Amino acid sequence: MSNVTLKTSGRQFPVAAGETVLEAAQRAGVALPYSCRAGVCGSCKATLLEGRCAYPRNPPVALDAGARARHAVLLCQAVPVGDVLLEAREVTSVHDVTRRQIEVQVTEKWQLAREVIGLRLQPLPGQARLNWLPGQYLDVLLEDGKRRPFSIANGPQVDGMIELHVRHVVGGGFTSWVSDSLQVGGRLRIEGPLGTFVPREDSERPMVFMAGGTGFAPVKAIVEHFIALGTQRPMQVYWGARSAGDLYLRELAEHWAGDLPGLQFHAVVSDPERAGGLRCGLVHEAVLEDHPDLSGHDFYMSGPPAMIDAGHQAFLDAGLPESRLYYDSFEYAPDVLAQILASRAGINER
Repeated sequence: MSNVTLKTSGRQFPVAAGETVLEAAQRAGVALPYSCRAGVCGSCKATLLEGRCAYPRNPPVALDAGARARHAVLLCQAVPVGDVLLEAREVTSVHDVTRRQIEVQVTEKWQLAREVIGLRLQPLPGQARLNWLPGQYLDVLLEDGKRRPFSIANGPQVDGMIELHVRHVVGGGFTSWVSDSLQVGGRLRIEGPLGTFVPREDSERPMVFMAGGTGFAPVKAIVEHFIALGTQRPMQVYWGARSAGDLYLRELAEHWAGDLPGLQFHAVVSDPERAGGLRCGLVHEAVLEDHPDLSGHDFYMSGPPAMIDAGHQAFLDAGLPESRLYYDSFEYAPDVLAQILASRAGINER
């Protein structure tokens, strides 16, 4: 048994043998930042001040040589070797949000885009509704014990309704089943909420949001949350996709911009042959063209790993403090990755 101490808050919690820091923190009710839980995205990065950690599960691929030299660790994979002292951000807003499993029923299914299905889910009678913060995600629990993560595209509702945007993956069995076979009335077992990609309300700084593909789902939930609060903070929303048709709720985002003088929406398409007159290029480059100095902003980004990786260092180089960069990286489940590689596809499940 090891003990972890968090320098900023002074909180301490025990870690069982073979347990990661993140697993132990969650068991103790301490909310530390995370997203992929696979050691790939880097959102759970912290600084090891004292002690030592090992990586018996997955290598910390999100840490480059420079980060390791600065004693950075990935909490989702780091297993303490003895007691450790860490400098890590706590996400206090999610401390009191209870994670649980419930049964839900599909009440609506519709085509959002050629490869994206919209689902609305309701708790079954007798099931307590799930509570979550905008931007969090849930796991769909499969019969074989596997899980599929999906961001929740709306904030909590009185009736418990949950909206998901499910991208069909070539080689992804579950999303193929959702696309081809799941019907209104079908039932799913889910667990949530998960993740720490949530609104930070303790700031008056202007906000930049960047989404890639179905990464728009949690961004939508957070933006709608700030709109409902009546925020006066300026908001810039960037949404990147391969084609104009992939921006499946573009009219909604344009409606936000039309109604709110402090919100601007920017659609960015990477394939010039399918841009439909929209701005062409990579979405993170469009952000930097418009905001070469990000030192005075809060930044939220959500989408595929390639977009997160491309934007992360570029935005820090543009002056954005890492403590104000919040992100959610849509990683593959390991078995889905194997299926995708086998079929030579390259699109995210989540």
